[in-house]
Amino acid sequence: MLGLLGSFHCIGMCGPIAFVLPVNKKSKVQTFFGTFLYHTGRILSYGLIGFLFGLLGKGLYLAGFQQRLSILIGLIMILVVLVPTNLLNRYHFTKPLYRAVGVVKSKLGLYLNKSSFKALFSIGFFNGFLPCGLVYMALLGAISSGNETDGAIYMAAFGLGTIPLMTGAVYLGNFLKISVRNKIQKAIPIFVFIIGVLFIIRGMGLGIPYISPSDTQLLISSDPNSCLTE
Repeated sequence: MLGLLGSFHCIGMCGPIAFVLPVNKKSKVQTFFGTFLYHTGRILSYGLIGFLFGLLGKGLYLAGFQQRLSILIGLIMILVVLVPTNLLNRYHFTKPLYRAVGVVKSKLGLYLNKSSFKALFSIGFFNGFLPCGLVYMALLGAISSGNETDGAIYMAAFGLGTIPLMTGAVYLGNFLKISVRNKIQKAIPIFVFIIGVLFIIRGMGLGIPYISPSDTQLLISSDPNSCLTE
């Protein structure tokens, strides 16, 4: 859901890459396969990042911080929405990433000038590493997943959610009017706020199936049979 609804944001951020994707639009088969490779590259990079952040979350999970982590992540999501952007930019949180981003952009520029299936896959792969506020929000969810496998699946599912609109960008170009994109952009923070609230509820252990598991279900015991007897 985060990927699907947030993909309107992707149209604004990554849309220009999709608009100029070097696919052969004279052939429907090659256009489809080229677009498929582009999305495969993106989802693979999201999955790799989710794997790494899932490992981080696993360490916190094993330390018994899963519930508190879920609440903390929910609060961060809400604060990111509520705190003015110019205030966040003042502290240059992403400044250390500028050099790495420069490498990613140079690779993208190189492959955008090539017309091959390898280039299309590579464009998608490097596209996934571009800095994006929505991806950062998704990574918070990957951390809270509690292990590397779930973290990778979470981010891959996020990538899958972005496919419909990003595919439309490849086939139709800039098909959304600026006024429509602006309205959608204003709605995205509301959705992120709701996701943040859900993370907080999840961490409270209210005993709601699938939404807020009970404290007992979230606890880790050294004896795997002890939870069965509680």
